[in-house]
Amino acid sequence: MKRTVLLLSLLATAVASFAADTLSADDRKKGLAYLEKTRAGVAAAVKGLSEAQMKFKSAPDRWSVLETLEHIASAEDFLFKLASEQAMKGPPRPAGEDVKAIDEFILKAIPDRTKKATAPEPLIPNGRFGSPNATLARFVSARSNTIEFMRKTGGLRDHAIDSPLGKKLDPYQWLIFVAAHSERHTKQMLEVKADAKFPKK
Repeated sequence: MKRTVLLLSLLATAVASFAADTLSADDRKKGLAYLEKTRAGVAAAVKGLSEAQMKFKSAPDRWSVLETLEHIASAEDFLFKLASEQAMKGPPRPAGEDVKAIDEFILKAIPDRTKKATAPEPLIPNGRFGSPNATLARFVSARSNTIEFMRKTGGLRDHAIDSPLGKKLDPYQWLIFVAAHSERHTKQMLEVKADAKFPKK
């Protein structure tokens, strides 16, 4: 009898958890594809670069490819914590908000390199991960965690917290923010590589 009650209780918990997941299967699929696409974009941007190429700076006040990669990896950790810890425990999203419109705003605004932004102090490159290979490995590992979290976690639309965008973002939106941020800075790495003085090898 006790075993039956336990099984029924577990089943009820699972059903409740599933019912509470307001993220559509289509949105989850799109989010995962975007995280995977932007992971590949970062890896492609640094593939085969020498140490001289990784450390080249077009101007003293500009970041190198390595510094930009470090920023991407640092931000991945920072934004993932916002999604997985703070946003998941935030207050319920206000009723009536158009979440799809906010999704589209993130996907459009964050990768837009025409609008400059200043990195917060904790995300300014300082060589924290060491070598180029170690920095890339840190990003790849962190992105794998992000992807697994999006793949397996329910309730990604249920809560929302304030963001620098002036809008409340739910955990799903923080996760696509992660991907959009890496897309933005992949463009930055490509800009460095396109500089006329970029080392040939």
